[in-house]
Amino acid sequence: MSSGNMLSDEDTVNQPRMPGEEGEGVVLKVYSGQYLVHLDVDKVGSLRTLNCSLRGNLKKNFTYSTSGSQPRRVTKAKRPLSTDAVAVGDRVRCTRIDDETGIIEEVLPRSSRFARSGFRGATQTLVTNLDQLVIVFACTEPNPDLWRLDRWLIAAESSFLEPLIVANKRERVTQEAFDAVFSEFTALGYRVIATSARAEIGIEELRTALRGRISAFTGPSGVGKSSLLNVVKPGIRLATGEIGGVTFKGKHTTSVRELIPLETGGWVADTPGLRQLELLSMTREELAECFIEFRPLLAQGCRFRDCKHENEPDCLIKLAVAEGSISKRRYDSFLVLAKEIK
Repeated sequence: MSSGNMLSDEDTVNQPRMPGEEGEGVVLKVYSGQYLVHLDVDKVGSLRTLNCSLRGNLKKNFTYSTSGSQPRRVTKAKRPLSTDAVAVGDRVRCTRIDDETGIIEEVLPRSSRFARSGFRGATQTLVTNLDQLVIVFACTEPNPDLWRLDRWLIAAESSFLEPLIVANKRERVTQEAFDAVFSEFTALGYRVIATSARAEIGIEELRTALRGRISAFTGPSGVGKSSLLNVVKPGIRLATGEIGGVTFKGKHTTSVRELIPLETGGWVADTPGLRQLELLSMTREELAECFIEFRPLLAQGCRFRDCKHENEPDCLIKLAVAEGSISKRRYDSFLVLAKEIK
């Protein structure tokens, strides 16, 4: 082929993408039924984003005929129980419509997900393909609720996500008050980073923890998740809200889930603040495994194989609580959550 028929690298990069072209990428943002997809680097190194809609068949589960004598056809189509066929963090295959828009054809298998139980048993997937779940609680205003923090830790453990506890607004409490709340979790082996978005305490340590990883910020409303991200990555200008002066309850400010690139490498998602995190369906045995201090005793086995760790004799967990090697508060938290899954 003569050189006159060849394109330079610069010419190739500037070539418009053709309608019908397929590619893979990551969903950065979900908003009003649309999906912003960050396409992978192509062979000539250009980066592209597409505003995509969802192919109709991805919104439904199909049941097909099984008769060997008749052609295969759809006999039933219904919307899946999950409220999110595509979520932030998903890797997808899409087809370009023009230079700015496309259609998502396929959602590729997920390595992990952070989800909660939604309306009428539906599952709401918040973020997928995560490395760690950053659980943000405030040291005060709103006051930290250890029982709610247990719930977030169980959500991380049940999804096989590494939890990182961030104790924000550190400048507002004494060391004694801080230790009274969070030392229980450091003693269990959880990593706790004390931060302050306002006083910029612990920000570099947090940046280091996020570097090169895919993380999601989660926690109750009003604890300062968006404020922290505004300091970790200056310029993104996420909306923040004030705390109610009477109830000291947080105000929900994040309404759109979004995956944000970090200059130090990695991605972070800001998720809406949750007044209540509803855990996904699990068995009592699975719940017990999510309490990390229970695991060595569960591996040994109680006297009864189907021990509920409540009223049975010779229960190793109850014995550990009586001896003080397992926190009674954490054990009571297990019993409270166990009632939800009956």
